[in-house]
Amino acid sequence: MENLGSILKQHSFFQGLEDSYIEFIVSCATNAVFKAGEFLFREGQEANYFFLIREGTVNLEIYSTQKGPITVQTLGEGEIVGWSWIISPYQWRFDARAVDATRLIALDGKCLRDKCNKDPKLGYDLLKRFAPIIEQRLVATKIRLLDLYGKDD
Repeated sequence: MENLGSILKQHSFFQGLEDSYIEFIVSCATNAVFKAGEFLFREGQEANYFFLIREGTVNLEIYSTQKGPITVQTLGEGEIVGWSWIISPYQWRFDARAVDATRLIALDGKCLRDKCNKDPKLGYDLLKRFAPIIEQRLVATKIRLLDLYGKDD
């Protein structure tokens, strides 16, 4: 059975990260399981984790009073869920819901923020890794909203 450290080392998100940083990060990691339909987090709640999907599927959603929940993006095995833990005020900007039974590694954002405050190089390295994820999620949101509300008149 693999341990969390070897799983993180093999994951593309953590490639090239110093081994000492992987050890720091592993100390903030646990396994997590969500049933189909369960929320990993809800928009507006305090953001204290990010997740690495090991198995299953997670929908990122926004809520519209006219349309109800709108899926912005569907994420699967190997993808990262959650970036709000790294940017103040540390509140979720989307809902995240398990589509099916989903196994993840949950990484404690408070634990990591503490470590990043003590070692700004680690913080900068993690922020550089999250910046493309943030950009990609914003682009996906824009495209989805244009699909729903954009009109060619």
